[in-house]
Parts: sequence; structure tokens; C-alpha cells
Amino acid sequence: MLVLNQEETRRALQWPALIDAIETMFRGGCVMPVRHHHAIEVPGESDATLLLMPAWVPGSYMGVKILSVFPDNSQRSLPAIFGTYLLSSGKTGEMLAAIEGGELTARRTAATSALAAKYLAREDASELLMVGTGRLSLNLMQAHAAVRPLTSFHIWGRNAPAAEKAAEEACALGLNAKAWIDLEAATRSADIICCATLSHEPLIKGEWLKAGAHLDLVGAFKPTMRESDDVAVTRAHLYVDTFDGALKEGGDIVQPLEAGIIQRDDIRAELADLVSGRHPGRSSDQEITLFKSVGAALEDLAGAILAYESRTAK
Repeated sequence: MLVLNQEETRRALQWPALIDAIETMFRGGCVMPVRHHHAIEVPGESDATLLLMPAWVPGSYMGVKILSVFPDNSQRSLPAIFGTYLLSSGKTGEMLAAIEGGELTARRTAATSALAAKYLAREDASELLMVGTGRLSLNLMQAHAAVRPLTSFHIWGRNAPAAEKAAEEACALGLNAKAWIDLEAATRSADIICCATLSHEPLIKGEWLKAGAHLDLVGAFKPTMRESDDVAVTRAHLYVDTFDGALKEGGDIVQPLEAGIIQRDDIRAELADLVSGRHPGRSSDQEITLFKSVGAALEDLAGAILAYESRTAK
């Protein structure tokens, strides 16, 4: 059985190939049972989350990701996410690979956002604002740079030193990045705004979004969390990774739906509609687009298959 650690997983999941693999999986589809989502009490700290995400392509591959999210791990200088992906044969059930789940999750999440941006962001988008300084921030910037001609990156975080550190790390990767203190000014200037936080209160105000902006909401994966306000969801054309996930778990969609701010029909399409051509995506340079993702098991399966096949094809 193949076992891939964090660095091996990273090398096996290069951005163009990973984005293509996820696009192919969304276009072809796979079986995705409802994922198990459990709140785990941590005495004296924020609740953690245990996720179990199975998926399979009949007769081909099947897999399950076991993932934990501990929001207060930053106090221990540890990643918030730990996990493992178990990939098996869809013909025999034989266990094929154990893949480091945190790296797989971070890279497939960023690649999915980049895939959405390929259909929803302006083709000439050059400036990206990264809201959040966690593990996903560098991945999101790199992934979006693979699909759009980005030349500048601004990074905002509640913790200014963390934003400075993220900017230094981004520069080391060849990205023209700077930490930014004024969130409003950075939002008003950006062509693409990526949010990857665990915020329970809106960070991005819709009035700040310029014509043609694309808002990518990756964090706030529970109904009680939120990264954008009501003005943002009413000004923007709304898209989601999957209807099943975003309508139940994404606070940026769930909360305004429950409040009657938006209606179900206001959500124009899910990612499968975009990649299959059932929906054209962005139709003008002036429209504001919003993509909300909460994660789908097929993204993990696509990444796991790519990692396994790229390592065993040699």
C-alpha cells in the first residue's frame, strides 16, 4: 500500500493537474453519500469538528477522508486541520493508499476555488486579496495564479504579524505579496477576494465590492459562521460548489436564505453546471460573482486518485 506524507502529497498534487482532475470529476460525477459531521467538545476551548467524507466511482476507485478541525490549535502552533485519506480499489476493495489528509484538503480546496474562478472571475483579473492567514492562504494564492494572470497579492488578517509572515512566505514562492491593514481599501481594489477564515461575523461588506469583482468564500463551513454580509449576497450573482452542501452548511448562504434576504432561485448554479456547460458562468465584465464552497467528497477522491496514479505510474 502506498503511503504519502505531507511533502509527498504536495509534490503529487501540482496545481494545473489537480485543477484539471477536479474539473473532470465534477463533469463526470461520482457517488457522494451525505458526509458525517460531528461536533467534538474540547474542555475550555472552542468545539472541534470530526468529518467523515466517503465517495466512489463505481468499478473504479472508492475512498473516505477522516478529518478533524480544531480551531484553537493556533494557540499550540499546530495546524487546525489533521486527517488521512484512505483510497481503495472500486473493483476489489483492496486498500491502495493512505494519503496525508490535511495537505490533500488544503490543496483540493484551493484548486476547487481556482476552478470556479476560471468560470467566474474576469479573465484579466490581476489583483487578489487574501483574507485569512492560515494554512489555506498560500494555497489559494498559488492556485488562483494558475488560472488568472495575477500580478499582486494583498493579505489581511486579524493578527498583523501573521499577515506579515504570510506575505513573506508568499514572496518566497515568487508571488508579489504584501500584508495589508485596511480591509476595506484592499477589498475595494481587488479583482478577486478569497476568504478562508473561521469567522462567525461578516468580514466583507457588499458595498466594498467593485464592479467585476469575484468573491471566493472558502471558510465559514458551518451554518453559524459567515464571511460576507447581506449586501454582498444581494449584489452578487451566486454560485456554490454543490447545492447539497452549501444549502445546509455554508452560513454565507444558509443565513440569508433563512432570513428571506435571498431565495433558493437566486443561486444560479453549482460547479458541475459550470464545468459541463449547463451554465455559462460570468457573462459580463461588470457583474459581481460570489462562489461559496463547503467542500465535497468528490474533490478529495479526485485528488487522491491523481496522487496515487502519479506515484504508481513510474
